[in-house]
Amino acid sequence: MDHLWTPWRMAYLRGESDKPDGCIFCHKISADDDAEFVVFRSEHVYVTLNRFPYNNGHLLIVPYAHIGEFTALPLETLTDLMRTTQEAIVALRAVYNPAAFNVGLNLGAAAGAGVAEHLHLHIVPRWPGDASYLSVIAGTRVIPDLLEDTYRSLRAAWPPRGADSGGAATG
Repeated sequence: MDHLWTPWRMAYLRGESDKPDGCIFCHKISADDDAEFVVFRSEHVYVTLNRFPYNNGHLLIVPYAHIGEFTALPLETLTDLMRTTQEAIVALRAVYNPAAFNVGLNLGAAAGAGVAEHLHLHIVPRWPGDASYLSVIAGTRVIPDLLEDTYRSLRAAWPPRGADSGGAATG
């Protein structure tokens, strides 16, 4: 079985995310770009990294307007959303050179929207064999922690040997 390492998802799986009070997307509007990983801002939308990405480079394009209904977005926002999507794909190709993309909106909680009240568009770079029904179809398992992190954690928790053990710890 192949393994796909996704350590950034471990905090999410443990329920350890640091969500601000209120809407996470409205919070990012006035927050520090570096602290919130806001990559680009335009007149009607901004681009931010997904804190719990499905793949490297997983971007969200978010309107400034706190609107959950796609048909309620003004034409100017829709136009900016699509233009910014094009620009994001150009940037992702330059940085990661993915084989393909998933671009989409989850409209409503039943459709999988984690924040249904504030519409946001996902752009997920894709590569052959990266993920897709993982264990069931592709025979691939997601491991939500890096081997290096697991190693360091275990070393930190391992009880030290006494000075008379004859062995020195090695790094």
